[in-house]
Amino acid sequence: MSTKERILDAAERLFAQSGVEATSLRAITNEANVNLASVNYHFHSKDTLVHAVIARRMGPINERRLAMLAECESAAGSGRLPLDKVLEAFLLPVLEAAAKHAPDFGPIIGRIYTEPKEFAEKMYKGHLEAVAKRFFAAFARALPELPEEELYWRLHFTFGAVAHTIGNGHLLSIISGGKCNLSNLPAVFRRMETFMLAGLHAPVEEVVKC
Repeated sequence: MSTKERILDAAERLFAQSGVEATSLRAITNEANVNLASVNYHFHSKDTLVHAVIARRMGPINERRLAMLAECESAAGSGRLPLDKVLEAFLLPVLEAAAKHAPDFGPIIGRIYTEPKEFAEKMYKGHLEAVAKRFFAAFARALPELPEEELYWRLHFTFGAVAHTIGNGHLLSIISGGKCNLSNLPAVFRRMETFMLAGLHAPVEEVVKC
């Protein structure tokens, strides 16, 4: 394993355990058994290292998401997109990656949503914004009856469920007394899909604005 890979692996472990803000470069160098000069040589700064850790996992996920979405769009032609296929394209690649790169990758994805606002915004713009826009347009084609504002709310809840599930899945085992866990990926996917489809398809209710 190269020095660069050792640094990325160490940073990923520590970010997952302690969060990005709380993890120092010194802790990463100790974990990777390298000196600070090696980190500076390969990444120049902690900020660049953080982006590299996220990109190493999110890059392949987003490529697969977009490939699956393109296949769905091609099959639909100019017609309405099937919601279940759009949801599958968004959901399945990240669940598979979380299972493949457990136990560290899932918590990092969860932390993107829970770190300070400035960090979350940087990660969104750097790794998620382009894909999010493509999927918002696809969900809008699949749910043309939903007002734009309502669709944003429902997708916010959907994305939050994904982040919580893969970032804090261990809580499910604790809460259920070991009856439920994330080990059966196809079952997890089908449960999430069923839940999310129901929420996305739900009738639009009158919302009282405060």
